[in-house]
Amino acid sequence: MAIRSSVVVDLNRFRLRISSNVSDFSGWKYFAKFVSDQASPECAYELICIDLDRDPLDLAELLPLVDRTYRAERFQVGYYLAHHFGPPAHLVTRGNRHYVFGRNLERTVWPYFIKHLLTVYAADHRMVHLKAAGFVQDAGATLLFGKGGAGKTVFLTQACLSGARFLANTHVLVRDGLVYGIPSAMRVRSDPWFAPLVAAGQLQQHFEKGEYRADPNQLFENGWQLEAPVRNVCIVDFDEDRPSHVTELDTESFCLFLDNFALAIGTYGLKDDLLAHVEGDLKRYLAAHQAMRESMVKLVEGCRRLHVNVDMLDPVARADVLAMLGENTGEAARQ
Repeated sequence: MAIRSSVVVDLNRFRLRISSNVSDFSGWKYFAKFVSDQASPECAYELICIDLDRDPLDLAELLPLVDRTYRAERFQVGYYLAHHFGPPAHLVTRGNRHYVFGRNLERTVWPYFIKHLLTVYAADHRMVHLKAAGFVQDAGATLLFGKGGAGKTVFLTQACLSGARFLANTHVLVRDGLVYGIPSAMRVRSDPWFAPLVAAGQLQQHFEKGEYRADPNQLFENGWQLEAPVRNVCIVDFDEDRPSHVTELDTESFCLFLDNFALAIGTYGLKDDLLAHVEGDLKRYLAAHQAMRESMVKLVEGCRRLHVNVDMLDPVARADVLAMLGENTGEAARQ
């Protein structure tokens, strides 16, 4: 089977090589940082995407090699993860090398494999994988959590356009109060901020209709900061019909929200994948899951915990909330 394209993507804490038998494979549109020297970089994982339209295979020969896991069974009926569906595909895992055979495989790379690899990496390295956006000010990092459409991307964009440094758009890893951003492109819609860029043709079409790909390197002058102590954790919940406010929350309430909207195991439905990663060992699974949740709780305990409903497109409101988040006071700042 000929490999016709290959890139190494930098995910901050580790590198991933993605290869394909398709010369113009589009699966790396999601990423924002690449390793230029691909001759022999050290990669923690390898993903090989084999398009069966490009090089047909005899399924009678392939099927005996396919994983005997819940996720492999779901892939074979075209169900990848959460709301991500597509043509049937076949998973073959050999150590840290992951093969996927099927069609339109770009739809499996970010929607499934990145989430999966970040979660098992976190489990193996005493970290926790969270769904979060984030930016960095001099006082430390602010992590943004929320339901879909709550305004996280707008909040992040306006903070970075106002002088903050970009940390992450979707995924972070956390250990001992330090957050590590996962470099990626931003998936945006044609809203009041991004519409002029879309109209000018400066943003590439993303995979889904009405969505576009924005490179943080092109949008934000202050660039990236991919590691920082966490100062604030915020549940973003913008609703223009409700009064604007910034309200402090207790640790238990905040963590109850994160259990369902941020902790990757539950948020993305990766419990079966983590169990397969520890070879079905219940004790190892429970220990890994508990360790990640304890890391999340420890993070929340050491930060300012805020519920935020602020119009970040309002210059006065934006300046006020960013000034508050940038204050270098309190327990988190002393860590």
